[in-house]
Formats: sequence, C-alpha cells, structure tokens
Amino acid sequence: MHGGRVIAQGDFNSLCLDPHSVTGPYLSGQKHVHIDKKHRDIFHYISIRWATHHNLKNIDVDIPIWVVTAITWVSWSGKSSLINDILAKYLANTLNRAHQSVWACKSITGVEYFDKVLIIDQSPIWKTPRSNPATYTWVFTFIREVFAASYEAKIRWYAAWRFSFNTKQWRCPECDGDGVKKVEMHFLPPVYVVCEVCEGKRYNPETLEIRYKSKDISDILSMTIDEATQFFHAHPRIIKVLWLMQKVWLWYLKLWQSSITLSGGEAQRIKLATELSKRSSSKTIYILDEPTTGLHFQDVQKLLHILHSLVDRWNTVIVIEHNMNIILNADYIIDVWPEWGDAGGNIVVAWDIEAVKKCSKSYTWQAIKKYISHFKT
Repeated sequence: MHGGRVIAQGDFNSLCLDPHSVTGPYLSGQKHVHIDKKHRDIFHYISIRWATHHNLKNIDVDIPIWVVTAITWVSWSGKSSLINDILAKYLANTLNRAHQSVWACKSITGVEYFDKVLIIDQSPIWKTPRSNPATYTWVFTFIREVFAASYEAKIRWYAAWRFSFNTKQWRCPECDGDGVKKVEMHFLPPVYVVCEVCEGKRYNPETLEIRYKSKDISDILSMTIDEATQFFHAHPRIIKVLWLMQKVWLWYLKLWQSSITLSGGEAQRIKLATELSKRSSSKTIYILDEPTTGLHFQDVQKLLHILHSLVDRWNTVIVIEHNMNIILNADYIIDVWPEWGDAGGNIVVAWDIEAVKKCSKSYTWQAIKKYISHFKT
C-alpha cells in the first residue's frame, strides 16, 4: 500500500548521491547501522564441553548469559552444528520437554538460568494454504470473538468458532475454506487457483452476512496489517499483536496471506512477533539463525533494537549471523574457524569486538576492518 514507487535508480555513484534514495547514504558511508548499546558485565555462561558433531573438533565453548552473542565465520565452518544441532536441541529437550536427538558432546551446563528456549528459524510457519499470519499469531481468535459479540451474530446464536474457516458447515464447501483450489501439474509443482464458488472469500454466504463496522469476516482478513491496526484501534488484544507485527516490518502483509507464499525471512519475523506478544518470564533464551536475510539497512537497525530490548529484560540472545552490522553491535562474538568443511570446527576467538581485533587469524576481523574503513573514506 505504501510502496511500489521507484524513488532512485542508476549506478552505484549516482545512487549514493541521490537525495531521494534511502539506500544511498548507507552505501556511501554517510549513515551506518548502529545502536548505543549498554556495557553489560558477564557473570555466567552456558558451557558446552567436547562438542564433536559433524566437523566440530572436540571443542569447548562458553556462551555468555544476558547478552547478545553473535556466532560467525564462513559457511560450513560448524556454526549450525554447534548451535542448532547441539545447544538448541539440548535446551528444547530440557526446557520445552521436546524429544530430539542431541548430537555428541560431553556436557552442557548453565541451563538452570532459563525456563524457556525459543528457536526462531526460517522454516515455514505451516505448509498448507489455509495457514496465515492471522492464525499463526492467534490474532484471528480475537477477531472472531469481536464478530461473535456483534448484534447480528448474537440474535443468530453464532459463537466465535462459527467464523473459523476450519468449521465445515460455515466454510465454502467447494474449496473447504482454503480460498484456492490445488491443481496438480504433471512433472511440475502444483498450481493454486482462486475458488470459483466463493471467489477466494473462504466462507459460505450465511457467514458473510455477519458484519462488524460494515465489514464481513472476509473483508477483515483481506486487510493489511496496517489497515487492520487502524480498523481495530479500540481492541487492545488485537492491537498488541498487530503492533508487534508492524514492529518487525510486516505491516504490508495481508492477514490471511497464505503461509506458502511467505519468504523465509517473513516466516522468521512472524515467529518473532508471535513470541514477543507472549508474556516474558525474563528467563528466555532466543536462538536466531541469520535473521537479517532479506532485510534492508533500516530494517537491520530495527532488528538490533528488538534484540537488545530483549536482553534489557534479562533474556539471552544467540544469533548465527554473517551481517557485519549485527556482529559489530553484538556484546560478544564467537568465531568458529579456520575454514569450511573438515578444515573447520574449532574456536578461533570468543570475546567482545576488541578481542577480535587482536586476533590476526580472524577472517571476521579482516572483514570488519574493510567495513569500518568504508565509513572513514
């Protein structure tokens, strides 16, 4: 709704000089992603001993608690093996009562400081056309309650569950509430076409007769996050979730946009907004795998503010990341080195940015030096 216009174009130099460009100042070095982070003392660690999964070479790692830690190095160096396959699965089993296979390590200590782990990756939120941001974040439940409380719904004895497109007798019988029909293509991926009966509205005519502020339930779900925020301004529970989705830059998504059309970065941010909408116990550890994928410089700035605000509430954040802006603004850096594949799997340095500067073996510091020098020219 707010996008779709070209404001600048040309080669690198012309874009840097164009006063209308939002990207140009970042490319020229006039602006850079930075936050005034607090100095955080480190008192406790999560300690992993003798990690041997994949290419990890019996390494010992201490990850600090109550700070933002960036796990970095080249691809296939062992970052995901260490964090996703060992630490995340162990925490999920211990704190979330999951049952996952934890790969080889001798011990993991320091878990007593947490009561929940949230693993926010870029896997799809769900894999059916019926799933969407409204259902995943549970804001659809609150919207259905608003419709059920309307005068027309009360005189017909319509409860909130009647406005779910999972309810057989109230959804479109042709597409079963999907709004689209799946057409199988030989030797090609399936194609989804809009249902001819409900025209993508998902509901039968009786359900669509119930209106709130002259809008039926299908009209509401066709709104973008921005439009819905204005429409439901008098409903705090709905506004809380929608505002958080705006905060993670999803204001342009429609409430019922199918999950199969979302990018990995969008799916990750929906998960982040969902978790932020829940009450925090201040004992949560967040694990994010390359959350900056697909983000603009300004979006990365907002992401940093969110990550550090989580730590300000005494949570712990671990980010697997290559983005220099995230690494420079992290409290603690762990480099997994020296190369990729069998040549990787060791720890080259684990400390703050000043310690990384002193490590001549760190590829990360070599990249940081070039990145910083760009802003000084």
